Amino acid sequence: MPERPPGEAAADPTPSFAVSHDATPAETLLVGVSSPGLAGLTAVDYLVENREMTQTGHVGVDQFPAITPFADGTPRHHTRLFSGGGLDMTVLVGELFVPTLAAGPFSDAIFDWIADNDVSEIVVLSGVPVPHGPEQHRAFYVATEDYQARRLEDVEVAPMGMGFLDGVNAELVARGVDSPLSVCVLLTPVHAATPDVEAALRLLDAVERIYGVEVDEAPLEAFAAEVQQHYRDLAERIDAERERETPRDRMFM
Repeated sequence: MPERPPGEAAADPTPSFAVSHDATPAETLLVGVSSPGLAGLTAVDYLVENREMTQTGHVGVDQFPAITPFADGTPRHHTRLFSGGGLDMTVLVGELFVPTLAAGPFSDAIFDWIADNDVSEIVVLSGVPVPHGPEQHRAFYVATEDYQARRLEDVEVAPMGMGFLDGVNAELVARGVDSPLSVCVLLTPVHAATPDVEAALRLLDAVERIYGVEVDEAPLEAFAAEVQQHYRDLAERIDAERERETPRDRMFM
């Protein structure tokens, strides 16, 4: 094997992701992953807890710095799939922060899994860390045209005015543009506080209005307080990863 020139770093291995699922997924995949403010993750984590959904799968990763979360001494997968709870949707809860450079392989794994199942739409819940006023304390959408026609015509959710998506959000929406899959990203501004519970509530409210899902939102503050240290550790990890990322987040309102 030829030697590398002095000073040249070894190429980083490409991360790979794989979905394992033990049940037939629903038509709709609802996604919340680690992102600034953790609003999307908080929303789906609480939805799973509140509706007593059952874990039916997980997403594994290779050649990538992973985490293994645990509670009461029991470890769990960092990215998990849930079903049941009287909901006609599969929910992905992703505690692993997926940076921009790994967003492509992550999305490829999701789409490979979708190709083998009857999932017809993906909805991603996410926070946007931008300066904002009280009038922007609501949910916005960026969605493919087929999703807009199918789900949003009679729902009071505002479109995001202008900007860019990147990372996992961008990869999923871009694939939806060029395929029959309907994709929607529900976004809301987030504050530095982690978790941003008010932002998570706004995202849950949008899901309730679009899908008619009933969620008891009253205990969310207590739920967030219970996992606050865990979320704070996640937020610190996200901040550290984002400091090393290139390009940086370019979304704006």
